[in-house]
Amino acid sequence: MNKDQIKGGVKDAAGKVQEQAGKLTGSKEQQVKGLAKQAEGKTQKSVGNVKESVRDASKDH
Repeated sequence: MNKDQIKGGVKDAAGKVQEQAGKLTGSKEQQVKGLAKQAEGKTQKSVGNVKESVRDASKDH
């Protein structure tokens, strides 16, 4: 695992918590912020996955 995979997973999880907190408090703003943070985290994790794949492929050659 690399730092982008880890940080992306953390942002995704934090976004889920923020979204749920928004639902519990009735705050649409917090829900939207949570969803945005989840999307950011998933994107960052995907970037990390690509980096890891490239690194693994370069080791094979």
